[in-house]
Amino acid sequence: MTILFQQQWDEWHAAHEKRRADPHGFLAITGLHWLDSSPSRFDHAPGAWSTGTEGVTVDLGAESLVVGDVTVTGVHRFDPIPERSDITAHWGDIAVEIARRGGHDVVRPRNPASPVLAAYRGTPAYPADEKWVIPGDFVPYPEPTPIPVGSVSEGIEHVYESPGTVSFEISGVPLSLIVFNGTAPGSLFALFTDETSGLTTYAANRSLFIAAPDDGGAVTLDFNRATNLPCAYTEFATCPLPPAGNRLPVAIEAGERKPR
Repeated sequence: MTILFQQQWDEWHAAHEKRRADPHGFLAITGLHWLDSSPSRFDHAPGAWSTGTEGVTVDLGAESLVVGDVTVTGVHRFDPIPERSDITAHWGDIAVEIARRGGHDVVRPRNPASPVLAAYRGTPAYPADEKWVIPGDFVPYPEPTPIPVGSVSEGIEHVYESPGTVSFEISGVPLSLIVFNGTAPGSLFALFTDETSGLTTYAANRSLFIAAPDDGGAVTLDFNRATNLPCAYTEFATCPLPPAGNRLPVAIEAGERKPR
């Protein structure tokens, strides 16, 4: 392994850890509250919250909430939120996330004083190794295909649109992963488990970012950069589970391991 490869991995993982430990990141979540038509109050959030066909409503009474750059009081209604989207409002030092997951509206306060965030001491990982940088081929579907997947939150199902699969080999074993569209233009990501899952790595899932395929469909899978999802750290997550086809029958001894 080259010194440059290790240095690049160290810098990448340090930046990833910094984002993870942000004062309003997912380690700061103090509750996952599923909304219905009955107004309810929650710890670390002002007002009484409910939802309906016109969107999420909060009755703040004499309290206030900062939405965007505007301080609101009384009754405030948020526009309907698309699936897997969210809005963040602020109440003093606390960020209040209003989101839609699995067809349901939720409220998740993010408190910088969260005991989970305060106790966080970093995530161990396998030593970076260039043997886990593996070439692959992106094979597109004739048209994007909706793929239903389960969730760590019981009773919730997510549906992701998949553009295709990525095929590759490890130690001569032909493998493939169903991939989903990433956040960067043209990029992909895969949710997967493998033979280390539940032993040295988190049991439910890991995520792998894949840069956009080249003109011939070639991609690179760098399993050194396989990361844990929020559900590895907090019970207040709704993370998706990997598609059934993404349970790899090999041990991927690379990337992030079980949290401490």
